[in-house]
Amino acid sequence: MQVLLVHPEFPITYWGFQHSLPLVEKRASLPPLSLVTLAALLPKHWELRLIDMNITPLTDQALQWADAVLVGGMLIQLPSMLQVLQRAKSLGRKTIVGGPACTTSPHLFAEADHVFLGEAEERQAALVAAVEGSRPMPHLLEGLPKVRPSLTHVPVPRFELLDVNAYCSMSIQYSRGCPYSCEFCDIIEIFGRVPRVKSASQVLAELDTLYALGFRGSVFFVDDNFIGNKRAVGELLLQVTHWQAQHGNPFTFYTEASLNLAKEPDLLAAMVNAGFCSVFVGIESPSTKALQQSGKKQNVGVDLRAAVRTITRAGLEVFGGFIVGFDSDSEEIFEEQRALLENLPVPLAMVGLLMALPGTALARRLATEGRLRQRASGDQFGRPNFEPTLSESTLLERYALLMKEIYGTSAYYGRCEALLDDIGPPSVHTPTTWADIRYVLRSMLYGGLLGHARIRYWRLLFRGIRRGLFGLRIVTTMVIRGYHLMRYTEEHLVPRMQAASAEALADLPQLRMLDTAAE
Repeated sequence: MQVLLVHPEFPITYWGFQHSLPLVEKRASLPPLSLVTLAALLPKHWELRLIDMNITPLTDQALQWADAVLVGGMLIQLPSMLQVLQRAKSLGRKTIVGGPACTTSPHLFAEADHVFLGEAEERQAALVAAVEGSRPMPHLLEGLPKVRPSLTHVPVPRFELLDVNAYCSMSIQYSRGCPYSCEFCDIIEIFGRVPRVKSASQVLAELDTLYALGFRGSVFFVDDNFIGNKRAVGELLLQVTHWQAQHGNPFTFYTEASLNLAKEPDLLAAMVNAGFCSVFVGIESPSTKALQQSGKKQNVGVDLRAAVRTITRAGLEVFGGFIVGFDSDSEEIFEEQRALLENLPVPLAMVGLLMALPGTALARRLATEGRLRQRASGDQFGRPNFEPTLSESTLLERYALLMKEIYGTSAYYGRCEALLDDIGPPSVHTPTTWADIRYVLRSMLYGGLLGHARIRYWRLLFRGIRRGLFGLRIVTTMVIRGYHLMRYTEEHLVPRMQAASAEALADLPQLRMLDTAAE
């Protein structure tokens, strides 16, 4: 069989860093780990090719080469996924779609010959049969929802199918699942609440493969809660620390974890010793009511600013996740979020509108209450897909103002300065390359000469230089990231949210008429 694996295109997003990619000579932020993981499960005698549409255009010639086209992606990639399926179908190719988008919303993919739901491990025989046509297979290839596959026998992903140097970071996965039960989260619905982990030897084999392919730099552990199994991850970190020392510290790592990481000093130290430099943390809200209502109980009663600073001072930059639009939120929540973020050492603060993702407890509750409007698209920068308790036009307008402020020059550089002052030094020192020097020069050009924040840039730079090469690297990274974050906010987010707010305001008279008629 000749099988083409296709990773659909992403729109421009905060996390895509599309405006910053040319400054670091890359074409995409992250690789399609799901597809190269799947590739390792497919028969060895098949010929596989992979096209990441964020790197390489998908041509008709590539589609015609294939006996079958396998497409995987997230909801935010839905338009591109559907276009790929339509193009492949028009050329007479067999199509199979998988991944989180179709697992939670299979009805959106009627165009595909087969829709593969859930995880592929221990179920690849059904996928192989669908591709080969060896026996009749249903449209929906469903798994057993209560049976989660073990990760202890998952082979090394087929990283060689990627152009590894086209990406800012490589990705690997250590665990799946999270022990918490946040109402808005779909991770626990897809992967369960009992974390499953790979062995340390499996993880090291993946690092060996990336090293052998010549990749050096940043590696993202894509786990949704890296510390979900604290005992197991502690043992893994000891092995990774030893591997790094043996290989000259070729990688730096980052991941996602719950805020209670701040209560684990030994684990924090072990992560820094292994080469971790940053961690995404779901902080969500300064409102205790919102945290309780959403099931984010692990954050209730926590001094959020102190917890963030504890993690930062240990040596990990915190990427913060925040949400507005909970049922208990009033207009004061925007000022509360702004106050929480002021001079917090979290330059990358991702504040999003609450979204009722398909399959979540939140979506089920809102459907029961008659408030769910439509399925989520994965795009947080439009009208919410449910009826909020706060005036919708107010929610959208105030959200746009909040984002405009936190990614304004003063607020963003203030958080960068706080990071420089607070962050502990790394235990692992990576070698300086010519690319690093080019990035410094570009950050000076775009931040110190061409940018609107020249005075703040030079102030930040001299502050960073006082911390040596470590501080200079932080400044360079912050400026290059900030170029995208501030530009995306100004050019994309604010205009879209203002248009959405105007649309919601225009709908008010019609909604009032409907309410009157119902009465």
